[in-house]
Amino acid sequence: MTAYETIEFEREGTVGRLTLARPDRLNSFTIAMWREMQALGNELRDDAELRVVVVTGRGRAFSSGIDTTVFTSGSPDAIEEGADAGSRHADPTVDGILRTQEAFSWLAEARYPTIAAVRGYALGAGLQLALACDIRVFARGTQVGLLEHKYGILPDLGGTQRLPRVVGASKAKELIWTAARIDAEESYRIGLCDRLVDDADLDSEVAALASTIAAQPPLAVQGAKRAVDASDQLPVAEGLVFEAERQRECLRSADMREAITALVEQRAPVYEGR
Repeated sequence: MTAYETIEFEREGTVGRLTLARPDRLNSFTIAMWREMQALGNELRDDAELRVVVVTGRGRAFSSGIDTTVFTSGSPDAIEEGADAGSRHADPTVDGILRTQEAFSWLAEARYPTIAAVRGYALGAGLQLALACDIRVFARGTQVGLLEHKYGILPDLGGTQRLPRVVGASKAKELIWTAARIDAEESYRIGLCDRLVDDADLDSEVAALASTIAAQPPLAVQGAKRAVDASDQLPVAEGLVFEAERQRECLRSADMREAITALVEQRAPVYEGR
């Protein structure tokens, strides 16, 4: 693995752990941090050994959002500098934003599930990072919000696209337009987080969840992720075909044979993802 300065990545078996590592700045995002997130995504997106990745922040915050030095040290368009060759859009500003979005989008696009373990604050870019994950677990006491209107901008790292898919369009508009900060209990009530736990239990609860998911048949997990994600984009009839195609891969797999054999032999299955 590449050595990074603003983030850390470690593995424990088939479970990966990505940690935002700027605790003195509440893990706020800089241009360098986005570049490192994008580079890590390039390394991990198609990693066949990973079955789950947990995303968290070191210290007392998941992420407080954008580091305001991004605004004072030059145009945010500078995010595009040093990125992979090739333009995403003819307009350089849009191109730079699209490149920055890739720092988060790989977590949604990865073949394996991703879990955000959130404590303290998940504001602006921090909440948008959590939204890019498949599952969000919040510690009690956490505050979250999309505060971009305070800076005269809108959430452009997936917030306007992923938040309405989680809480509905009208609630997403309300939260964005009012730049509201809500607590973990309200987040759980509206479905923004999937589990609500005591702060002291966050790490152990997420570790247990990750272990449970990692123990499932990888091909079936990957297929279910793709099929559920497609439900937002496809008519039901087309979604059913997509679902059946993913199931075809499972029915022909060694993993399914192992699952049936393990059931008959009354033992835990050992999956190889093939």
